[in-house]
Amino acid sequence: MKVSSVVGGLLLVAAALGWGGCAKSQAAVEEKPQDSARLGDYYPLAVGNSWSYRVNGRGDKRVDVKILKEEEGFFHDSQGGQLMVDSFGIRDQKRYLLRGPVEPGRTWTNVVSVSSTERYEILQAGVTCEAPAGVFRDCVQVEGRNRVDADTTLINTFTFAPGVGLVRIQVEAERAGRRIPQTWLELTSYQVKPGQG
Repeated sequence: MKVSSVVGGLLLVAAALGWGGCAKSQAAVEEKPQDSARLGDYYPLAVGNSWSYRVNGRGDKRVDVKILKEEEGFFHDSQGGQLMVDSFGIRDQKRYLLRGPVEPGRTWTNVVSVSSTERYEILQAGVTCEAPAGVFRDCVQVEGRNRVDADTTLINTFTFAPGVGLVRIQVEAERAGRRIPQTWLELTSYQVKPGQG
């Protein structure tokens, strides 16, 4: 099932592996909103912004994403995804991909179904990351885990760069404690205006 977001457009390959689905964000009562402008820096959303990604290190296989319109706070992209920034984080219509505060160890969950929950954690913040599009500072790396069945957990690792957006997506399947690479996307070029956070 396809993830409904800008990220969803990039995860079409991962969708074939079974990641995604209907989700409802579960916010803890004690959470406080963070400055959405700062959160929006990690995914600058504006009509006309575009990103190109190389898939699995192959120069000839790429995914292009362009923001086409804004409607009711959601930015719609050329891959059929929708994304927005609110006071808690970056989200699609069903799940948060990044939540504040942006600091290592920050966790949250998105309920996927009655029997499945996506679990997210900020692994690193304020780090340098690389992609064919360049070297970026102050990046944030988020890991999302979704148990597919009794033996398999899909692990999606997203790397966001401020003022740029998603720099890298890596999908792995974990079986018996061993991670098996499935697919990855790396940013090759981008054109962005300041975000609407």
